[in-house]
Amino acid sequence: MQKQLTLLFLFVVGITVSCQTQEKKFSLQDYYSEDAQLTQLVDEVYNHLSEEQRVAQMIVTSLGKLGKPYAQVEPLIKGQKVGGIIFLSGDPEQFKVDIESIQAMSDGFPLMMSMDAEPSLFNRRMPGTPEMKPTAELKSSAEIKEAVSTIDKTLHHVGFTHNYAPVIDVSPNNEAIGNRTLGSDSSTIVPLAISFIEATQNDQIIATAKHFPGHGRVSGDTHKKLVYIDGELTEVSLYKPIIEAGVLSVMVGHIAIENNPKYNTEGMPSTLSPVVVTNLLRTEMGFDGLIITDAMNMGAVQEIPNSTLLAAKAGCDIILMPPNEVGTLESIIAEMNKNEEFKTQIEKSVKRLIRAKICLGLSFKPA
Repeated sequence: MQKQLTLLFLFVVGITVSCQTQEKKFSLQDYYSEDAQLTQLVDEVYNHLSEEQRVAQMIVTSLGKLGKPYAQVEPLIKGQKVGGIIFLSGDPEQFKVDIESIQAMSDGFPLMMSMDAEPSLFNRRMPGTPEMKPTAELKSSAEIKEAVSTIDKTLHHVGFTHNYAPVIDVSPNNEAIGNRTLGSDSSTIVPLAISFIEATQNDQIIATAKHFPGHGRVSGDTHKKLVYIDGELTEVSLYKPIIEAGVLSVMVGHIAIENNPKYNTEGMPSTLSPVVVTNLLRTEMGFDGLIITDAMNMGAVQEIPNSTLLAAKAGCDIILMPPNEVGTLESIIAEMNKNEEFKTQIEKSVKRLIRAKICLGLSFKPA
């Protein structure tokens, strides 16, 4: 009788532990952990997805006044051809309606919703939201945290989970960056950036340090043309303490590097360079979060043949705003089918994205 009671007790305890394990919730604070259950869940989701659904995780399309029309994006969502959407200017309440509709439409294939919600751009991108100081005028951790709190309240209300901010370019007076950066002094940029990132990610929104390897001291605007770092990478050292502080994503800029024997990009943007993306950022700097391209429809990159495939081959996890989402999807799959090393690399990218979505509380459901 005693033995039967003991077995019953162990059975009940086993069920209880199993249920508790199944109900465990993850947060962004778990992303870099070695949690075995989280890793198992990522593997289970990955194994459930088709090859096309896996690669679709990497593709982020656009919506809003400056993005693609809803009618053009809707079939991409229904066909599960994209893994996320960036919203480019519009009414926040309409964005909220759109996001709720899109997540319902995605049917167990959750999308990451993103925005350039930098303090300098926030009110311009979503009119009617609180007006804020330009980023360059935020001079203390307290001001940063107050700004982030204001931004995140709106992002949560609307349904955003990924903020492409902060800008950490060392930029006293740059044509493309202007007052969007945290300043022109690297010694103050780093602690302010860490405050921004920690406050954002504590609010369950992914933060993004940009534009790697540094856009602040170059001439020209990558929205219009390719720009160059001539010689030493003077801004890249800012990223090491920010990576160590736990930033979850880094955006690579369309910036070429010349007169630098180790990191020369051979006339190509850094976004398309394995030397910069994989060798420098991923391997040398030890970054294991999400690597995002800058928008792939920008002047610096849009005329380069097969640019989106080259970005994936360079090691980018997210291909932002490709001109042709389906073409990008198909080209990556075609390359995977003839290149086993590339296929393994894409598996790692997709698992990073699945992990991030699980840590955001987004649920994948069996078809």
